[in-house]
Amino acid sequence: MTGAETTLRVVLADDQALVRAGFRVILSSGEGIEVVGEADDGWEAVDLATRLRADVVLMDVQMPRLDGLQATRRLLGASGPDHPTKVIILTTFDREDYLFEALQAGASGFLLKNASPEHLLESVRIVARGDALLSPEVTRRVIARFSAPSRATPVRRPADLTDREFEVLSLLATGASNAEIAQELFLGETTVKTHVSRVLTKLNLRDRTHAVVFAYENGIVTPGGA
Repeated sequence: MTGAETTLRVVLADDQALVRAGFRVILSSGEGIEVVGEADDGWEAVDLATRLRADVVLMDVQMPRLDGLQATRRLLGASGPDHPTKVIILTTFDREDYLFEALQAGASGFLLKNASPEHLLESVRIVARGDALLSPEVTRRVIARFSAPSRATPVRRPADLTDREFEVLSLLATGASNAEIAQELFLGETTVKTHVSRVLTKLNLRDRTHAVVFAYENGIVTPGGA
């Protein structure tokens, strides 16, 4: 996305027509957002998002023919660097085991189906600009539960990161915002933003969400502490 005039192209993927209709009404009310397609199964979601060059897909998990997790893997595997598509998983708390799988599949975050209209609109914008949708009521809970290894994991520090970048990664993994990282490390927010960008580039990570996953999987932080 470049420029305030750019319209975000969104695809809705959910097998419940009423859910899609409700999201469409909300999203259509947001400035600079257009719902370009609706899918009621995973195969159709992948096809529409690819063909219509969607910026963001709101993806349900439980859908016929191809579920949302498999659809996310297929879509993001085919999403080119010239037009990367972001996926937000639509979820509830009843199947938390799906959620960490969604992170590993490349999803940029989660959204509860009972989210407020304001939160839905902001979530789409957050993910579209490349930030992670790390809501405390969902993401931290899932990461803490499902990224914890069965035994202590030795810290595997990436050789390419500077000391400062490693500190930034460690704080990113706690869900800290740029402002919180800046305060903790006595840096300016612009400097933190630069460090975050370098961390993502050096580790070949899609966004902040996957920096969190990387940190947990490599023992840089552990559930409940750093």
